[in-house]
Amino acid sequence: MTPEVKSLRQESQVARRAVWYAAGVIVLAATIAAGVIVWSALSTGDACADADFAVCTDPARAILAFGPTLVLLLGGLGAFVQTYRVWQSAGRWQIWQGAGWALLVLMIVYGSFAVGIAT
Repeated sequence: MTPEVKSLRQESQVARRAVWYAAGVIVLAATIAAGVIVWSALSTGDACADADFAVCTDPARAILAFGPTLVLLLGGLGAFVQTYRVWQSAGRWQIWQGAGWALLVLMIVYGSFAVGIAT
């Protein structure tokens, strides 16, 4: 196997790991959000019948607002840590940096929507 083929194979493995990492963090954040909505809808019963949103208790709203935001923040920071590790080993660190920025942008987008939920 030539060095170029070996390098391409290693780069595709790094890219695959970065994509699976980012997808896993996004799925975890979405699962937390969906779980809180289902939990709140099932646990409050008729107490929230006149509410505009299914999540009407303060603890559930706080978890819905800050839980996925925190998961996306920690996922983005974890991707940046991995960026540094791959850079130290002279690998393709740009892929991990892209995953980190994508997760942080999603955190900001979700956080901006979550401000309306928390208030």
